[in-house]
Amino acid sequence: MRYRMLGRTGIEVSVHCLGTMMFGAIGNPDHDDSARVIHTALDASINFVDTADMYSAGESEEIVGKALKGRRDDVVLATKVHFPMGEGRNRGGNSRRWIIQAVENSLRRLQTDWIDLYQVHRPDENTDIEETLSALSDLVHQGKIRAFGCSTFPAEDLVEAHHVAEKRGLLRLRTEQPPYSILARGIERSLLPVCERYGMGVLTWSPLAAGFLSGKYRRTQPVDMTTGRAARQPFRFDPELPENAAKYEAVEQLAELAADLGCSLPELAVAFAATHPAVTSVIIGPRTPDQLEGLLKGAQLTLDDATLDRIDEIVPPGTDIYRADAVWTPLSLADPARRRRPLTERSAH
Repeated sequence: MRYRMLGRTGIEVSVHCLGTMMFGAIGNPDHDDSARVIHTALDASINFVDTADMYSAGESEEIVGKALKGRRDDVVLATKVHFPMGEGRNRGGNSRRWIIQAVENSLRRLQTDWIDLYQVHRPDENTDIEETLSALSDLVHQGKIRAFGCSTFPAEDLVEAHHVAEKRGLLRLRTEQPPYSILARGIERSLLPVCERYGMGVLTWSPLAAGFLSGKYRRTQPVDMTTGRAARQPFRFDPELPENAAKYEAVEQLAELAADLGCSLPELAVAFAATHPAVTSVIIGPRTPDQLEGLLKGAQLTLDDATLDRIDEIVPPGTDIYRADAVWTPLSLADPARRRRPLTERSAH
């Protein structure tokens, strides 16, 4: 296992990070089986574990907490805050009020006194970034978290956050966690260069493109739309939808490339995500021990320039073939009023 510095935090982490989104009700509900996956990853020299309060409504954090008993000091533990937790108002977002409450809940579920990396899961247009940075800075000073970062923030939000931190004398965002795969390379345009400029660590998620690079979905074989990811998100996998044609075509070419290299498609996908110089660690999110074993093989694979050139020909740099983040849309796109002048102004001459 290779290791890299997590930005400028001074924390050394494995190039592959164990993501635990699939532990709990939405993935593997067997806590003992999930714990075995965690232990197998740690035994394979992975020292970086990532979770979030909203994964299976806190159940993932509980599984991680139980699994890390006796091994906590050797693990760099990351979790997140933002998405609503339970019913009622003010139980989500990036406000000081919610962050202070949410971190205590996460500490309790994780059965730990501190969190190594606390991440803001998505931007919050209703909360001033100074409010968020101030709350997170206080948590560092209190020793409840060691560092903080964000997940799936646009490049311009990172620039604003660093400017506000410098102006107000607050601690800075140290990491960003964006989606990144061969099929979703959009972050290469500006986000990754901005992270490099500010010395931020980068944890990428979904190297298998939400399962599309798992090898399970091929144009040459029938797709079972009644189970798994295809049943939950048919818009991503239905081969009859025109918007999926480019993905299926790319998968066929990538599968051929993987065969030429003597590796599996998931191995190729995981190796690709770790190749960019701005990327610190690639999050792999297995549900079972067998899936973990297959993904770990990608940790041993190194891609040469000729292979990367072929990937560039299949999916050009900076290109997104699909929308990687299906759970959050910025208000600038989700709210039509943000994109349209008032009717009275449009009709005036």
